[in-house]
Amino acid sequence: MKKWNELVPGAIILDAGNAVQFKTGSWRAFRPQWTEENCIHCLFCWIYCPDMAVKTEDGKMTGFDYDYCKGCGICARECPGKKGKKAIVMVEEGK
Repeated sequence: MKKWNELVPGAIILDAGNAVQFKTGSWRAFRPQWTEENCIHCLFCWIYCPDMAVKTEDGKMTGFDYDYCKGCGICARECPGKKGKKAIVMVEEGK
């Protein structure tokens, strides 16, 4: 896995189809934490995730691919949750 300072400036992907080689999860300071019982499986998290780090199966959210999640928090911001409780919250990495 390449470190941030080993990447091309701007993290531009020069070769088509090689994004899978750039596991950017190590850049994260916060990680999304999913609480399944609060999830309505609207898939807003999947739609808005810029890194395709939200895992789904059969039209339902199943978790995150932390190898690629940079911890931007968009998924948590867009999550409507259930009855006022978010299904995704951001927590400090390592906790």
